[in-house]
Amino acid sequence: MRSLYLRIWVTVVVALALFALVAGWLFQRQLDEQRTRVEGAARDRVAAWGDLIERSLPGASASPAEQARAINEWAMRLRMPMALDDAQGTRIGSSDNFARREAELPGFMARMQAIPLDDGRTLWVPRPGAVRPQGAGRQGAPGEPRWFPRRLPEGAGLAALLVVIFLAVAAGAWPVVRRLTRRLEALKQGVEAFGAGALHQRVAEDGRDEVAAVGASFNRAATRIEALLRSHQSLLANASHELRSPLARMKMALAMLEDTTPAQRERLKREIDANIAELDALVEEVLLASRLDAAVTLDKQERVSLLALAAEEAAHVDASAHGEDLHALGDERLLRRAVRNLLENARRYGGGSVEAEVTRGAAGVELHINDRGPGVPEVYRERIFEAFFRLPGHAERKGGVGLGLALVRQIAQRHGGSVRCLPREGGGSSFVLALPAG
Repeated sequence: MRSLYLRIWVTVVVALALFALVAGWLFQRQLDEQRTRVEGAARDRVAAWGDLIERSLPGASASPAEQARAINEWAMRLRMPMALDDAQGTRIGSSDNFARREAELPGFMARMQAIPLDDGRTLWVPRPGAVRPQGAGRQGAPGEPRWFPRRLPEGAGLAALLVVIFLAVAAGAWPVVRRLTRRLEALKQGVEAFGAGALHQRVAEDGRDEVAAVGASFNRAATRIEALLRSHQSLLANASHELRSPLARMKMALAMLEDTTPAQRERLKREIDANIAELDALVEEVLLASRLDAAVTLDKQERVSLLALAAEEAAHVDASAHGEDLHALGDERLLRRAVRNLLENARRYGGGSVEAEVTRGAAGVELHINDRGPGVPEVYRERIFEAFFRLPGHAERKGGVGLGLALVRQIAQRHGGSVRCLPREGGGSSFVLALPAG
C-alpha cells in the first residue's frame, strides 16, 4: 500500500475496529454478569414466593374451589399470573390473567416455572427473566402485573450500535485524511516540478499546520536556490566574456613573441604577465563571489578594529585613514577584502586624494572612503554595485573587471550591513560601508 492517505485511513479504521471489539467484549461481559445477578435474585425471589404461598394455601384435601380461590387471591395480591395443578397434573385453578394469556399467547407456558409442593401439587409462577408480553407498556396496562423483569440489552443490539459507530467514524475520517494527504501530494508535485527545472515553481502555504510550514520552508529554499542559480548563470556568462580580452591579448603577444626584437620581446612579456595577473584576479573574484552567494552564514564572527584595518589597507594605496577606534563584528578576512576593494576603486577612478574615515552610524559603525574624482552620476549609484557593471567610458580602463564593488555589497550583506555611494561635498564620491558594531 503506497498511498499515504490509504495507510493513514486504514490505520484509523483498524484502531477503531479493535477498540470496538474490545469495548463490545467488555460491555457484553458486564451485561452477562448483570443478567446472572438479576436472574439469580429473581430465582431467589420466586423460591421465596413459592414457600410463602405453599404455607398459606389450603391443603390438598381442601375442595378444588377453595384452592382455586386462594390461588386467584394470591395472583391479585402479587399482580402476576399463577396456577395450581394437583398431583396428577390436572389444573385445580388459575388466575384470570393466567388463563387469558395461556389461551392467547403461544408459548406462554414456556415462560412459566413449575414449583413442586411437598404434597405433590405443582404451583405455576412466572419464570425469572420472562419477557413482557407484546403490547404491554413499561408499567403495564391497568391491572397488568409488574412481575416481568426489565429487559437487558442484547448482544445483537450492542453489535449493531458498534457497527454504526464504526461506519460513522470511518466515513468521517476519510475526508479529513484525504484533505491532508492531498496537500502533501500537491507539495510533492511542486518539489518534483522544481527539481525538473521549473525554478519559478512554488507551493501553497495555506493553513497553520506542519504541512503549511513545510510548504513555506520549501518556497524560501526555492527562492534562494533560484536566486543563486540566476546569479551564477549571470556570473559565469559575464566572466566568460571578461576572460576573452586578456586571453586574446595573451594569444596575440605569444604569436608575436618570436618575430620581435629583444626590447619588444621584453615588453610583450610584461604584457603577458599583466594579463595573467588580470586573469588571476578575475578568477579569484569570481570564486569569492560564488562562495558568498552560496554561504548562508559567516564562517566565523569576531571583533575587528575597523580603524586599524582601514589604516593597514590604506597604506598599500597611499591613502590616509582617521576616525574613531570602533569595532565591527564579522569575518576579518572578508572585511579586509571589502575595504581593499573600496580603496582600490577610489584610487583607480577617484583621483589622487583618497581618505578613509571611521565614524559611528545609526545602527553600528560606518567606514567612509572619500575621493576627489569626477563622481558617480545619480542614475548609476545603485548599478555600480552590480556584477561586471562599469561606468560608460571605463570599460577599457586598465585593471578592474566590474566585480570589486559587487563583492563589497555581498560582504556587507553577509555581515548584516550595507554599502552605498553618496556625492561628496566639494566634488568626488563617498562610499559608505555600514556594519553592526562589535
